[in-house]
Amino acid sequence: MLNEIEQLKKLLEDKKNVLIVFGKDGKGDAIGSALALGGFLEKQGKLVDIVSDDFILPKQIKFLKSSEKIQNGFSHLQKFIITIDTEKTGLQELSYDLKEEKLRVFITPKQGFLTREDIRTAQSDFKYDIIFVLDTSDLEALGKTYDSNTELFYKKPVINIDHNSANGRFGQINLIDITASSSAEVVFDLMQKWQTEAIDADIATALLAGMITKTNSFKTESTKPNTLTIASRLMHLGANRDHIVQNLYRTRAISTLKLWGQALSHLQYDKSVGLVWTTITRDDFTRAGAQEHELFEIIDELIASSPEAKIIALLHEHPTNNTIHIIVTTTRGQNALHLLAEFTPKGNEKQITCLIEEKSLKEAEEKVIESIKKTVDN
Repeated sequence: MLNEIEQLKKLLEDKKNVLIVFGKDGKGDAIGSALALGGFLEKQGKLVDIVSDDFILPKQIKFLKSSEKIQNGFSHLQKFIITIDTEKTGLQELSYDLKEEKLRVFITPKQGFLTREDIRTAQSDFKYDIIFVLDTSDLEALGKTYDSNTELFYKKPVINIDHNSANGRFGQINLIDITASSSAEVVFDLMQKWQTEAIDADIATALLAGMITKTNSFKTESTKPNTLTIASRLMHLGANRDHIVQNLYRTRAISTLKLWGQALSHLQYDKSVGLVWTTITRDDFTRAGAQEHELFEIIDELIASSPEAKIIALLHEHPTNNTIHIIVTTTRGQNALHLLAEFTPKGNEKQITCLIEEKSLKEAEEKVIESIKKTVDN
């Protein structure tokens, strides 16, 4: 009986076009894993696209090779095909125009005339042959990537790679290792069992960057001896640790630093449940000149600066609408998905996001903090 790696290799034999996707709020681990896997599969002769819903490339990740190629949506998945039988009439001229979002095609036969019976329409197969889903607990967490293209995920084989115990095992092949500290470690294990010699310096650097961001530079409790062993192995394969640390931790945009200052000024702590939280207003974004994606750097800083915290929550007004966005991260002992279950969170047991509409930031804060405390007490 074939093991999972052998099954995957056999499945990929006749596949040419590969899609790699990760969750809407995917961060360094998901990005590094996707870039590394993409580079590895390209060495196997595959054509690879990486897509994440509404993706904005974090400035500190731009140093990773090919990171600018990650797409925030699909350009197209299928082609609409029009077939016209011109055997009897021949073809003298073909033209088209586009007016008011309507395409008109003009066909002039050499002789006679064409009828509806001469025309056939069809759709091509999907552009991709196989899908890899990385660092994502369920397909719904992919956002519009999945919601708007469910047929693609139904018709094509899905390879599910993750390290979170809350993963729904939705793939035809599931490579899930809950003992790993990051999805990058699971991807490395796949590559090592498949073709170690294909792991070049760029691939190794992307994997190590994913591991470092996930473990906050190996400071989280999820860091295990094997984590450090793999990091050492990646450095031996050419991963540039100094370059990674320089870009991830020693280069900060002024806007991020200003937003970090606003977050600190609003910081609160409840020792009884180990909860640290802060809020950011729409005006805070404006004063800092910051964008929403910079918030995840602040979450990382809060984790690093609050070693006693078990739960870290950040609530902010959306910069352009009246929605309140909540990000909750747990460092130990709590499942983030359970803490705010009433708000239909998306994410995994370590970090979730959810939205509250038609509430002020203060009202949302009171509701969220009350819900977290109630869940912890129970």
